[in-house]
Amino acid sequence: MNIVNLFANAARSHPDNAAIIFQNKTISYSGLQSQVFKTAAYFQHKGISKGDRVLVFVPMSPDLYRIVLAIFSLGATAVFVDDWAGLKRLSMCCRIAECKGFVGIPKAHLLRILSKEIRKIPVVLNRNKMLNDGMEIIETGDDDTALITFTTGTTGIPKAAKRTHGFLKAQFDALTDEIQPGHQDIDLTLLPIVLFVNLGVGATSLILKEKISKPDEVNYENIVSEIAKHRVNRITSSPYLLLKLSEHYIKTKQKTNSIKQIFTGGAAVYPEDAQLLIQAFPDSDINIVYGSTEAEPISSIKAKDLAVCDVAEEKGLRVGIPYHGTTVKIVSISQDVIEIHTEEDLKQLEVAPGETGEIIVSGNHVLKEYYKNPEALKRNKIFTKNETWHRTGDSGFVLNNSLFLTGRCKDLISYKDNFLSPFLIESQLRKIPGIRTGTLIEHSGKLLLIVETDQLKSEIIKRIPEIPYDEIILKKQIPRDPRHHSRIDMERLREEV
Repeated sequence: MNIVNLFANAARSHPDNAAIIFQNKTISYSGLQSQVFKTAAYFQHKGISKGDRVLVFVPMSPDLYRIVLAIFSLGATAVFVDDWAGLKRLSMCCRIAECKGFVGIPKAHLLRILSKEIRKIPVVLNRNKMLNDGMEIIETGDDDTALITFTTGTTGIPKAAKRTHGFLKAQFDALTDEIQPGHQDIDLTLLPIVLFVNLGVGATSLILKEKISKPDEVNYENIVSEIAKHRVNRITSSPYLLLKLSEHYIKTKQKTNSIKQIFTGGAAVYPEDAQLLIQAFPDSDINIVYGSTEAEPISSIKAKDLAVCDVAEEKGLRVGIPYHGTTVKIVSISQDVIEIHTEEDLKQLEVAPGETGEIIVSGNHVLKEYYKNPEALKRNKIFTKNETWHRTGDSGFVLNNSLFLTGRCKDLISYKDNFLSPFLIESQLRKIPGIRTGTLIEHSGKLLLIVETDQLKSEIIKRIPEIPYDEIILKKQIPRDPRHHSRIDMERLREEV
């Protein structure tokens, strides 16, 4: 089944529902469906057909979803590259994807001047053009590719998640099961995949007018006004922006009782964060979801349950009970490729209950392959006769049916026949007055404790708990990941020191 049929069915069932609200303009499901088919007719006229790949450079907006749904309708594949990728990485992604079409906002067309690889793309599509020609949804199989998303990193061959129509349907089923969206919902969503889920059930999605690429510069009063104006009853957001919004609500003492549900994920949420969310949204059912690009969701926990946890005492961050459609195992930590053949071989890799190891997951909604990157497949997957397991790269353990995180496997530091977890140390540092965040890294044989603060080193040193370190470095700002701005960008931090 073509995944776009989920949207088409929602449009038939709820034609007059608002599909997307953006910049004080609303488009209904019937109106969006008409535009999707007209856009698809134009793309088809330009020569885009089933199996072709189209590079998309359009920000989160009604245009983005109109264009992507049009591409899906043709049985073609939408290709995305992280918008913070450098020109060299972007060119490498283009060589791998071998796109037939390019569509983007005017600013994106400058890339065609700068990149020879983008200029090689033969069909340039006008993002605003549509045709009234008749258009029918092209049938696709479960294994036909719908979406390719490059997560570029900084070195090596860019890793591209290959999402088939069958995989997107499995992910849709898992997320609707977890979120339980309904056609009556009005959702402020900052997570693009959740907006696709909303479009499959007839819900309304509000896209902010505010540019959220720099959360510290956002006018949160404008967001509060939009929430009130459009009677938003659900928020799905990365933690950093949601916590900033919570602080604003608390500071201004504004009511949030219209918000009935909140879902957040994409980075760690600590017990003190959960307490802040509960204070800001006392009438909301707040859920923290743990997952990744390749597997969403893996587990979830209610904010009220996380708020009473103690990361130091439990020696890990509790991320809840695994989703019923996800199988979770904990295996010995290894930086090597894991090549096995049977379930029995996999069992031999598992650690004892309660011990820390790498979290691996399997399930229908767990990504099975990458696009033209056999090395990434070998590094990130474990294959047995009957199952594909995804290596999350996260360390953790299972205790009393709950999953706990202890940080990225590659960030663990070998110390006195054991491991130091920068992730857990970050949790300790966040509780110290005057410290916004911090972590521990190993650099040139030294343990460096790096702290984000505006205070003097002499004052900070007095407050540091029993954390082993050789040198302490104070920074005004520690780099964060460009996607969610919620977790420390360890690669960039190592480059800076």
